[in-house]
Amino acid sequence: MRDRDMEKRIEKAESAQDTEAAGVFGTRRRKFLLQLAGLPLLAGFTRRALGETESSSSDEDPIEAKIKAMRLSLPPPIKTPPGVEFPFVMVRVNGKRATISGHGPQVEDGSLSPIKGKLGAEVSIEDGYHTAKLTALSILGSLKREIGNLDRVANWSRVFGMVACTPDFAKQPAVINGFSDLILELYGPERGAHSRSAVGMAALPFGIPVEIEAELELK
Repeated sequence: MRDRDMEKRIEKAESAQDTEAAGVFGTRRRKFLLQLAGLPLLAGFTRRALGETESSSSDEDPIEAKIKAMRLSLPPPIKTPPGVEFPFVMVRVNGKRATISGHGPQVEDGSLSPIKGKLGAEVSIEDGYHTAKLTALSILGSLKREIGNLDRVANWSRVFGMVACTPDFAKQPAVINGFSDLILELYGPERGAHSRSAVGMAALPFGIPVEIEAELELK
């Protein structure tokens, strides 16, 4: 009865001379009363009347939010050179296991990074590290398109990093650290921990300096 009496008072206030002010007052009071009465459905309707929105936790992707907070972005599907088609998928999910094909570094429009060549020759360790980081974002972009939410990753199981380099170059791990450091920063020391190889190659497709493949487990 007390709630109903208050409702009547609010309705009278809403019909007062200052309609706009009364409307705001009445809507906010009604929201408060409905929440006290334990009527979440009606309270939600009142929130919408006030122009408020309820965020859906099921739609949130905390990993992508971290990526944006770092001022990074996930690239779109790779733009292959003219005449090139891939006869395979970038990510294959079998149950809770996901295997990821070899990826290279991409820039924001989906094309391959302009950094080309070999470590120990045209490419510095710093640029190699950067391309490994770009490759991590490329993999995460493919993964998101396949599984929807990057937070579905339970753990990163295995990473295989390939570095195009001269025969005497021996710092492949320092290059692939660009990938590992980003994954660990995004997923933490438990979920982001992974076994890893970092090996040298005489050449990689399209002249890219880094290619990385991975395996992971999903929630």
